[in-house]
Amino acid sequence: MVKSGPTQRVARWLKKFDKALAASDVDAVAALFDKDCYWRDLVAFTWNIKTLEGRPAVADMLRARLADVKPSHWAVKDEATEAGEITQGLFVFETALGRGEGHIRLKGKKCWTLLTSMIELKGFEEKRGAARDKGVQHGVIKGRETWAERKAREEAELGFSQQPYCLIVGGGQGGVALGARLKRLGVPTIIVDKHERAGDQWRKRYKTLCLHDPVWYDHLPYLPFPDDWPVFAPKDKIGDWLEMYAKVMELNYWASTECKSAKYDEKKKIWTVVVNRAGKSLTLHPKQLVLATGMAGVPHAPKFPGMEDFAGVHHHSSRHSGGEAFKGKKCVVIGSNNSAHDICADLWENGADVTMVQRSSTHVSKSDSLMELGLGPIYSEKALAAGITTDKADLLAASIPYKLKHEFELPVAKAIAKRDADFYAKLEKSGFMHDWGDDGTGLTMKYLRRGSGYYIDVGASQLVADGKIKLKSGVGVARIKKHSVVFSDGSELPADLIVYATGYGSMNGWAAALISKEVADKVGKCWGLGSNTTKDPGPWEGELRNMWKPTQQEALWFHGGNLHQSRHYSQYLSLQLKARMEGLPTPVYGLQETHHIS
Repeated sequence: MVKSGPTQRVARWLKKFDKALAASDVDAVAALFDKDCYWRDLVAFTWNIKTLEGRPAVADMLRARLADVKPSHWAVKDEATEAGEITQGLFVFETALGRGEGHIRLKGKKCWTLLTSMIELKGFEEKRGAARDKGVQHGVIKGRETWAERKAREEAELGFSQQPYCLIVGGGQGGVALGARLKRLGVPTIIVDKHERAGDQWRKRYKTLCLHDPVWYDHLPYLPFPDDWPVFAPKDKIGDWLEMYAKVMELNYWASTECKSAKYDEKKKIWTVVVNRAGKSLTLHPKQLVLATGMAGVPHAPKFPGMEDFAGVHHHSSRHSGGEAFKGKKCVVIGSNNSAHDICADLWENGADVTMVQRSSTHVSKSDSLMELGLGPIYSEKALAAGITTDKADLLAASIPYKLKHEFELPVAKAIAKRDADFYAKLEKSGFMHDWGDDGTGLTMKYLRRGSGYYIDVGASQLVADGKIKLKSGVGVARIKKHSVVFSDGSELPADLIVYATGYGSMNGWAAALISKEVADKVGKCWGLGSNTTKDPGPWEGELRNMWKPTQQEALWFHGGNLHQSRHYSQYLSLQLKARMEGLPTPVYGLQETHHIS
């Protein structure tokens, strides 16, 4: 490999870093970092997902963890690049227990941002490539067990004569992605889901639902979508893919199975989980429980006066299956985020008279603009042609500390605003209340901070701007009457259908429902950064609350997010679970405190 100036710069820094670490000279290590530095660690050093901010935090972590971690073999991977005073590059390294990859940004000669991530455990590597299983024992063997017989036996035993080490509640993209990684690592796992088939989480949503993220961003582990897969996949296509994925990856997937209750024995270190499988009650005893129920928690169903008197159809957006039955009907959708827009568009396409009720401001980004200006540099055909694979893109995305994320997103938001200025002018002229977030950073930061307050436009916004989807903006709902909705300004709309697109609670709501309110409160709110912006109260957390990492409740984990996050962070969660199963020491540095219970 021909070493350029940037690559040599990164190599020199890594050499000094390696030398200071080997000498346990924490002060010398800290001196290699910029005063305003960030070290984001994904399991490798902290057995946590943790960002250290500033030299003192870096030094404190190393004093606590360096003797155990024993990092070594730091080496540049690929050519580094430079832009202005910033040099950045990828590297590999090892620890006493694992191997890792990372990313560095140098500001001059000092480290500005460092990412370290564990990619495998020594002695427990996945059997892939040259290390794959042979699959058959050649020769003539009486009474040999075929692959089908072995699979049937394992399925008959797991959950009955053999207990799973891990139980995953939720069989959507998060559940199957984590299940696939655990399968590769030899962790006995059962995935339970209440739906009849894998993928029904998608199939049963409203007819026009499709992914708003592009294909390059959405691959699942090990098995990427084919190269003719559409950029934005329809929900039923995703549903079929998840069903196929669960089968091909040989996951122990229990469909038609609802988790009814769970309780942890602090002394025995084991869960007692009661499930109903196709009408039969069963009790499981996993060591680890993962709630992979999506980043959204229990549907937030509002309580408006008079709801019980409504004579038409009304339901939460999570129960809306499509608009075919409402041709010519008066439909009111309360909400103005993703689901509300999609459902309004679906109803309009089916000939309904539909009104969107916008109670608070919403950010809108056109899908094409977001894809090209936001994700395109690392998740696109152009990025692939430049050698940025999905794994490399994931590292690049993860390398930006959340404390700096808004600085990277602000230019993207400004570029989108400029590109689509005419669109925004027309949308706002229609009366739509639009915003760019508390600090002008747009969609990505809203997603990370609060998981709401935005719409990725795939067509509905034009219908709003043109008046085809009617808009009732800046008012609250005062009450529901037998055939209408009454608003806070005294106005009234006739309604045959009311859809409450009013969002979801925090994921720990599932813990409250399945385990107890005490455990849910002990864990605290999931998602959000503590940015002290709208719906994301401080203090600053530095990482997404309680996601993919140890929580205040031992042996309870939360796994959710979009397909990208389900793919990428399932790697780190699976390694944490595997290490615990094998009895490896996993002292957690910087366990997250609980500041908000919901």
